[in-house]
Amino acid sequence: MSTTIEHARERYDSDGYLIVPGPILPADVVSRAVDGMDAIRRGEYDTGVPPCPSPWKPGDDLNKLCKIEQPQFASRAIFELVSHPELGRWAAAITGASMVQAWWVQLLYKPPQVGAASTTVGWHQDRSYWGIWEDGSEVFTAWVAVSDVGADSGPMSFVRGSHRWGLRNQGDFYGQDLLAQKRAISLPPGAIWEEDTAILPPGGVSFHNCLTVHGSGPNISSTPRRSFAIHLRTQNSRPVGDRREGLSQYVDDPTLCPILFGTGAKAIIW
Repeated sequence: MSTTIEHARERYDSDGYLIVPGPILPADVVSRAVDGMDAIRRGEYDTGVPPCPSPWKPGDDLNKLCKIEQPQFASRAIFELVSHPELGRWAAAITGASMVQAWWVQLLYKPPQVGAASTTVGWHQDRSYWGIWEDGSEVFTAWVAVSDVGADSGPMSFVRGSHRWGLRNQGDFYGQDLLAQKRAISLPPGAIWEEDTAILPPGGVSFHNCLTVHGSGPNISSTPRRSFAIHLRTQNSRPVGDRREGLSQYVDDPTLCPILFGTGAKAIIW
């Protein structure tokens, strides 16, 4: 279900995610980011800085799901997209935040499925992988489409209201059998598994809570599904022990992890 920015927070709080209607990012920004994505996949970095070590690197199987960590380090065009103020405006609207920062970014390129090389992303909660953040930290994700994401391209699906189930720790990003995973996830008493799929145009965005269960099936279309997962935080967040390591190692550098909303680095409150 989609909504307008005036009702964004109500919908996000209720469902645990928000599918924004229509594109919110300019077509030229999206086009440049696509070019930047292709350059990074070839191992070309116009900043002179490579991405962080990643599950996929140039030269790997082109038929496998490509996930590259912190691509904005390596591409000015991707940094432009990641730091776009419209993302910050929507993120602040759904959270009421005074500061929004992109603390980690993932390039996601899902090629059309060929043979046994699956492009499925298993059901999971992001919070399972984000132990660096203290309990209660306001960390969440903007998922930005930079290609048409239709029903046959392996779109993201969210489980409505699952952000209220607590941390289940029962999913797996790399799981390939979505039905088996679904059966294995224990639901709280009275909970219902209700899926909603994010069909998005280039420049379209969805936001989801770090506890919202989500995943995606294989890309059975004839074209790649291109996107960026931009992991965000507000002023209501703090790394465990105030440490700067792992996923939190770059948060003090807005030239790598830009502030999308607020007055800049000085808006960060611990």
